[in-house]
Amino acid sequence: MFTDALTALLDDFCTPADVRRIESGGDAAPLWQAVTEAGFLDLMVPESAGGAGLPLAELYDIVALLGRHAVPVPLAASIAARALIAPGTPLRAAPLALATVLLRQPDGSLLLPRIPQAAAAHQVLVADGSRLLLLDGLAAQATPVGPPAGQEATWRLPEGAGVTQLPGDGTALPALALAVQSALIAGAATRCMALTLDYANQRVQFGKALGKFQAVQQQLSRMAEHVAATCMAAEAAFQPGPDGQAQWLQAAIAKARCSEAAVLVADTAHALHGAIGVTQEYDLQLYTRRLRAWRVAHGSEAHWNQRIGEQVLAGSASVLDTIRG
Repeated sequence: MFTDALTALLDDFCTPADVRRIESGGDAAPLWQAVTEAGFLDLMVPESAGGAGLPLAELYDIVALLGRHAVPVPLAASIAARALIAPGTPLRAAPLALATVLLRQPDGSLLLPRIPQAAAAHQVLVADGSRLLLLDGLAAQATPVGPPAGQEATWRLPEGAGVTQLPGDGTALPALALAVQSALIAGAATRCMALTLDYANQRVQFGKALGKFQAVQQQLSRMAEHVAATCMAAEAAFQPGPDGQAQWLQAAIAKARCSEAAVLVADTAHALHGAIGVTQEYDLQLYTRRLRAWRVAHGSEAHWNQRIGEQVLAGSASVLDTIRG
């Protein structure tokens, strides 16, 4: 029900033309107002607090859908952030990004590097140990990072400026942020696959469709394997633990697997499209740019593979038992 309603809304307010317009500095207010008025920000807020009470396991389809539409505002992060904050806490209905790294500088300022979609956010939620801190964009110095038209930004806040502690469990934020980012990658990868398959079946070369050539079929098959793996890994990251929250190990595995696939999917899509795939007018670049940016958001596969390995080696279970688990 929620995915059908959100799909209809995005078809009206988040077409590829809308994404290009917003990325070029256009007003995102119509899109944000539409999702706010429809109640999507409070999908995971308990029904007793006026939300929809959506369980964690059912959030995957919503976030993957946002990835497939290349939504240029941090809607997925906003939904997740509001689920972490204690119900009943007064919040502005403004775009809210999630950060997983908080660095305290010698001068007392706070540095949050490379926050996904922070360029389109008014606020950022970050964990400081078990505490949840809400950072106000009006007090932050935001520096864009990444490729042109990207939405990643590094925030720096002077000591004591624009920081509010909120009730909630900060320890649950990192795993949920990884799960959300993994699902966004899975959604964008799925869209890249669909665009590439359509192009291969329609583009005629040497008298037959590209998709009829065995070498192209091999590349499509390899691409499909990675897309399927991202979807499986990301969906597994939304299976809650005993406390109802995302589990760190599964979320880390999902992010590592999805980040690994992101570049492979993007490269294959561009290789099979040829020159048209890199043009602004063609939709493919909307998704491949995001795949490359989201690959490193909250840590790339190299970072998480090492963290996962360290945890496994430090535990009492064997590697094989950990994989089975």
